[in-house]
Amino acid sequence: MALKIELYKDKSIDDLTKAIANPEEKVDTGSAAASAGALSAALLCRASALAARNAGTPDDKIDWMVRNTEVLRSYFVKLVDEDVRCRGPLRRAEKEGDARKIEAARQTAVAICAEVVHMSGTCLDVTEQLLPYATEEIAPYLRESTQLSMAAAEMCVPYILRMGSFSTDETYRYVLKRENELNLGEMETVAARIREALAE
Repeated sequence: MALKIELYKDKSIDDLTKAIANPEEKVDTGSAAASAGALSAALLCRASALAARNAGTPDDKIDWMVRNTEVLRSYFVKLVDEDVRCRGPLRRAEKEGDARKIEAARQTAVAICAEVVHMSGTCLDVTEQLLPYATEEIAPYLRESTQLSMAAAEMCVPYILRMGSFSTDETYRYVLKRENELNLGEMETVAARIREALAE
């Protein structure tokens, strides 16, 4: 029997949202958050492209942003499918009922959500670097990207902590909770600076 592998990155937004809405599908929180991250990065792509157009002459810093915002967008899209893959071992372990395998698989299952949090922080860092180019045309995209970056990270953390709460390892549970508190705190600090810089 051939294994059927669906690539959600090749599907329409209608297909993806229907899959997220269906509890029988493999896509879950990480896929939804990665989609939000991809939208955030896409807005940064747009902002950096506009900055490059406005510059008129070659600018190494803007060229770097144009290239790297596209890398971010593409990477987030890839994470949609990676999230589906990393949940497979957990589903199998739960069917088998092996407690040790389940605990190990849970840690793997949060990997993509953790990566979405990390890369959303990267989006905010890039957004802050684009502030000097924030014309009246560009500024709205930076504000919108900031909101989506925060949303992508904030929706992952409850899932990460819920999965971690099942662990019998007290140290793991503490580190997971503290690490995510620090990550969100740092991101909110950057987001606040961006919002203040872009305040109308």
